[in-house]
Amino acid sequence: MKALTRSLMFFGLSISLIACAAKAPQKSQLEIREFQTRSYPVKDMKVALKAVLNTLQDDGFIVKEANTELGFLTATKEMDVENSGPAFFGSMFGGRDARWDKITILEATANCTSFNKETRVRINFQKKTLDNKGGVVTVKPIEESMFYQEFFAKVDKGMFIEKEKL
Repeated sequence: MKALTRSLMFFGLSISLIACAAKAPQKSQLEIREFQTRSYPVKDMKVALKAVLNTLQDDGFIVKEANTELGFLTATKEMDVENSGPAFFGSMFGGRDARWDKITILEATANCTSFNKETRVRINFQKKTLDNKGGVVTVKPIEESMFYQEFFAKVDKGMFIEKEKL
């Protein structure tokens, strides 16, 4: 009996440790802001805003709002993520009430601010998943630094194109 109890305790402890080790450490707001922000040696904020806008459009985003006075814009991109397996089995076994992931919407909000002879661009992305009935399944901010690095690499190219008037 003692051996069984010890085994169960060891198993429970092992699972606890694995679960704790698997969680990524929570990023601070300052760390998130750091990789969401990039500075450009451009005095005119509108040039940076235009490069961000062009990059978003090149990536398939639809600009919903833009305010050049404030250096602010919002954009969205919808992607069909419906998988035929869950849709088939959901409708077959769940009937009319069945739900499955249908659409993912990426929402972007950008802010450009002039500081002396440079412009700072901060952008954040949010991922929203909707089900086949239009209900919200998940809403999560994108907090992977690599995602933002790839986006800003595209903006860098756009800034170069704008600067060289190509």
